Amino acid sequence: METTSYKGTNKMITGIVFGVITFWLFAQAMVNVVPAVQKDLGISLGTLNIAISLTALFSGMFIVAAGGLADKVGRKKMTYLGLSLSIVGSLCLVLAQGSVLLIIGRVIQGLSAACIMPSTIALVKAYFEGAERQRALSFWSIGSWGGSGVASFAGGTIATYLGWKWIFIFSIIFCLLAMWLIKDTPESKGEATGAFKFDYTGLAIFIITMVALNIFINYGSDFGWTSLRTIFFAAVTIIGAIVFLKIEKSKEIVLIDFSLFKNKPYSGATLSNFLLNGIAGTLVVANTYVQVGRGFNAFQSGMLSLGYLVAVLAMIRVGEKILQKIGAKKPMIWGALITTVGVAMMGLTFLPDLAYTVIVFIGFALFGLGLGVYATPSTDTSVSNAPANKVGEAAGIYKMASSLGGAFGVAISAAVYGAISGAGNLEMAATAGIIVNVIFGVLSIISITILVPKNAGKEGAGKSVKEVQVQTPGQPEPSH
Repeated sequence: METTSYKGTNKMITGIVFGVITFWLFAQAMVNVVPAVQKDLGISLGTLNIAISLTALFSGMFIVAAGGLADKVGRKKMTYLGLSLSIVGSLCLVLAQGSVLLIIGRVIQGLSAACIMPSTIALVKAYFEGAERQRALSFWSIGSWGGSGVASFAGGTIATYLGWKWIFIFSIIFCLLAMWLIKDTPESKGEATGAFKFDYTGLAIFIITMVALNIFINYGSDFGWTSLRTIFFAAVTIIGAIVFLKIEKSKEIVLIDFSLFKNKPYSGATLSNFLLNGIAGTLVVANTYVQVGRGFNAFQSGMLSLGYLVAVLAMIRVGEKILQKIGAKKPMIWGALITTVGVAMMGLTFLPDLAYTVIVFIGFALFGLGLGVYATPSTDTSVSNAPANKVGEAAGIYKMASSLGGAFGVAISAAVYGAISGAGNLEMAATAGIIVNVIFGVLSIISITILVPKNAGKEGAGKSVKEVQVQTPGQPEPSH
C-alpha cells in the first residue's frame, strides 16, 4: 500500500538524478570512447559496436516488465536492484581484459537501466504532488536528457586524462551515493490484488520480437535490404508483434496493458516522445557529414553540438515553468516545432563552409532548446495520466518509446545517408538523412495536436506556491 504521509525531499530528488545519470552519462559515454576501448582491449570494431548497442537493447526489452514488476514488488526495491546491477555491470567493464566481460557488463548495464528508469519516475509520482512533482520530473529530465548531452564531453575528457575505465569507476561512486541518498524513502507499491503473477509468455514473445527488430534495423544494410536474412527478421518482427497483441488482449495478467492507451493525453505524450526521439538520427548524420564531408575532426564536431547541451540543460526548468502557467499542450508543440526547425537547418548542405558551420551550431542549439521545452510537460502528462497502481508500467512504456524511437531514427537516417553517400554525393546524402528526421518532427507535432487536450497538465500545477513550500520546509533547491 502507498505511504501517503511521506513527502518527497530534495535529498530524494538528488538520489534519483544520480541513479538516472548512471545510465545516461556513464553507460552512454561508451559511444564516445570507441577508439580507446578498441586499442586497450584489442577487439574488433564490429564486436565493440554490438557491445555498445546491447545496453539500449536490453534496456528497451525489459523496461516495461521491470516497470510492471516495480508496481507489484516495490519501486524502491527495483531502484536498488537497478543500482546494484549498475555496480556489477560497471565492475565487469573495469575488470575487462577482452570482449567477454565487456559484453556481459553491457548487458547488465541495460538491465540496470530497465529497473532504474520506470521505478524512479513512479517514486516521483508517489511522493510528490502538483508543482513539486513537475519540479522533480524536471530534475529527472536533466539527469536523462542532460546526462546524454554531457556524456560526449565527460566521457571524452575522462578517457583522455584518466583512461576510459575511470568512467565506470565514477559510475560505481554515483550508484553508491544514489543508494545512500534514497535510503530514507519509504517503499511504494501499487494496490495489491491477490497473489503475485507475471506474464512470462508475453515477455518471451516480446523479447524475440524486439531482438528480431533490432537485428533488422541495425544489420539490414549490412545483409542487404532484400536478402533472405533481412526478410526473415522483418517477418519475425511482424508476426511476433501480431501474436503479442493477440495474446495480450486475451489475458488478464499482461506485460503491456493496452488499456493505458485509451487515455488520450498518455497516448499523445508517449507517441510524440517516440517520434521526437526519432530525431536522434540527426546526431549521427550531422556528425558523420561534417567529419567526412567538411574535414572536421571528432573534437571539432563535438564542439558544434555544445549549443545543444547548454540549451537542453537551460531550458528543462523553463519548460516546467511554462507547463505550470499554461498547461502541457502548447510547450510540447513549441518544443517539437523548435527542434524540427533546428534539425531542418542542418540540411542546408549547399552552404559554404563558414556559413554551414554557423548554421549547424545554431541548429544544434535550437534542437536542444526545443527538447528542453518539451521534456517536462511530456513526462508530466504521461505520469499524471497513469493509474496509481500502474505508474511503473506506464513509465516503462513511455521510456521504451524513447529507446525505440531513437533506435528507429538512427537506423533509418543512417541507412538513407549510407545508401546515397555510397554513390559519392555526400551533400545529397546528408540532406536526405536530415529530411528523414524532419518528417519524424512533423509527425510528432501532429500527434500532440490531435491527442493531447488543451487542459493537460493544468490540474497538476493547481497548488499554490505557499502550499508547495509547506510540503518541503527549509530545504534548499538542489543546483544543476
